[in-house]
Amino acid sequence: MSPLNTSAARLALREPVQVPPVCCIHTTSCRPTGVHTSYRHHTTPQKYDVCVIGGGHAGCEAATGAARAGARTLLLTQKIDTIGELSCNPSVGGVGKGTLVREVDALDGVIGRVTDRAGIHFRMLNSSKGSAVWGPRAQVDRELYRKHMQDIILNYPNLDVRAAGVFDLEFDRAISSSSSSAPAWGVVTGVRLDSGEIINCSQVVICTGTFLSGEIHIGMKRFPAGRMHEAPAIGLSHALRTAGFQLGRLQTGTPARLDKNSIDFSKLGRQEGDQVPHPFSFLHRKVEHADEQVVCFKTHTTPETHRLVSNSIPLSIHIQETKKGPRYCPSLEAKVTRFGHKANHTVWLEPEGYNSDLIYPNGLSCSMPEELQEPMMRTVPGLENVRMVRPAYGVEYDYVDPRELKSSLETKRIEGLFLAGQINGTTGYEEAAAQGCIAGINAGLAACGRSPLIITRADGYIGVMIDDLVTKGAEEPYRMFTSRSEYRMTVRCDNADLRLTEKGYEAGIISRERWEGFLLDRSAIQNGIEALQSVVLSPTVWEKFGFNMTKDGIPRSAYELLRKPSITLDTLAQSGAVQGLDQLEPHIKARIVIDATYAPHIPRQLADLQVFHADESLLLDPDMDYSQVSGLSEEVRERLQRVRPVTLGAAKRMEGMTPAAAVNLLKHARRTWGATQRAAQLSHEGEVIRPAAVTARA
Repeated sequence: MSPLNTSAARLALREPVQVPPVCCIHTTSCRPTGVHTSYRHHTTPQKYDVCVIGGGHAGCEAATGAARAGARTLLLTQKIDTIGELSCNPSVGGVGKGTLVREVDALDGVIGRVTDRAGIHFRMLNSSKGSAVWGPRAQVDRELYRKHMQDIILNYPNLDVRAAGVFDLEFDRAISSSSSSAPAWGVVTGVRLDSGEIINCSQVVICTGTFLSGEIHIGMKRFPAGRMHEAPAIGLSHALRTAGFQLGRLQTGTPARLDKNSIDFSKLGRQEGDQVPHPFSFLHRKVEHADEQVVCFKTHTTPETHRLVSNSIPLSIHIQETKKGPRYCPSLEAKVTRFGHKANHTVWLEPEGYNSDLIYPNGLSCSMPEELQEPMMRTVPGLENVRMVRPAYGVEYDYVDPRELKSSLETKRIEGLFLAGQINGTTGYEEAAAQGCIAGINAGLAACGRSPLIITRADGYIGVMIDDLVTKGAEEPYRMFTSRSEYRMTVRCDNADLRLTEKGYEAGIISRERWEGFLLDRSAIQNGIEALQSVVLSPTVWEKFGFNMTKDGIPRSAYELLRKPSITLDTLAQSGAVQGLDQLEPHIKARIVIDATYAPHIPRQLADLQVFHADESLLLDPDMDYSQVSGLSEEVRERLQRVRPVTLGAAKRMEGMTPAAAVNLLKHARRTWGATQRAAQLSHEGEVIRPAAVTARA
């Protein structure tokens, strides 16, 4: 079978197609936990289990995730032909972000597989550093990405797609409670379309991106849109405000698109792709266009660029207004303002596809008046005669304070309502896809009466991001970096499957093909490590095999020798010291070397993880009256009241939480809420932790 499997090939390895006799919300479980069963496509069911609003990166992962969980799912999007559209840059991955994509893939998501098929330039960022900070990244062909994503979405088992705008949400307010552990406002019962039609469902995932009351800014011009020439979603903002959600406004933007035939590439730096690209998906051994990679080019702004940008700031409504824009992917106006001492800023010229004449100038995002943009760009080396095809613009949109969410990405305020992507205050395709994956899976599991899939900070970058959002909120667009994780040595991009695929399998959202491939890889890695660890020789004997060793008399295993840059698995195999290494596949060899490199540091990381799990095992009463907790400042009390963390660990990670406040909270929790109540509440929430651990901490 080709390393890039088609949908038909993937489905052939799954369970036989079955049709559920009733809608899964009327059953306690849609199907057995484990390898998921593909259901037949129902085009006009009376009722759906899950409705996903939005066909961007979050929406595609949410829809497929819910369908994998066994829920009958409907994806609602304004235009079917824009499903999988890359709204901004034609790339996927990066430092931190690439690990998110690998984690989504480990949970059987789709973004990694599509990127491997649509990628036209692959690079492993930070490859000169340790693998804990590697960042897989790919330039993608926009047309190919959209095509391959639509091929998956429009043929995905258990998933229907419909072109329609959603105007409002339907709730049942009779099912509510004054208890903070139950819905404070009501439960979802469906969605109302722009046409007035109501679609009934028990779970809704909102993935509206920048479309939620979106407004585009070009100079002093402003007009409603979520993306150029596409209408925003207005009614949903009103529905969320009516339900009591705290909404704010954030900003982002996209650069102009340039005619590549008007650019002088001869004076620019070239960046080639990796000779052997690393696939994003664990299902793939190679990427589809490995031998047809395009070149990217590097240039920079100049003092004259900065002068023109500075002069235009009074003419840009996007800059004059006080909404927060992305700190880590700032507009050119923000760069010039914040870093006035810098003479230039890097600009990458990135091709948009094999059959496209457009260049994406990464680093020139702005919202200047359209007539001023092309003159500004002509001050950049190589762009002296550039022709602008489409102008840059800023976009402003609504978002919900993510502290309104549980770790499952279900809202605390409304049962059955999940949020994913930029509506939660994040920025970037990868962050959106990761949230969509978790929100969709948990919406599907909830529809089927099953416990949610919770990813913690110790499990992966997905857990880091979600924990940061639900405990700290997002006052500016949130972007993932490796530095946000305390456990970088154990949550690397290379081992996402070892961390998450088994969790996904236990939740019942992993395909047969992926599970069988995972078992083979895990077994090969374990067997390879054991073979290396079993060969333990003295320095004298190792020297007989041709290796230069320190003559300290200390026996060392072949596994330990791999920590030396000069010793590889190939040299060990050629020496004859370890048998069978030549039978290992290249990707297995690479993973064994990484494990050997980090092996000396893992015990310290595991000790940190034990402390983390100890804090996470102590649950907090969701109905706790924080006014009765002594020793807390009013600021901390207010934040606890708003966030209502479910564990002591989550409380400690809140902004403004001091060690003294954490101790006082711990004392109060132990005194006022027994272990039995905590275990019962945890079971109710579906986040299973052994009662023994709770008792031990009580």
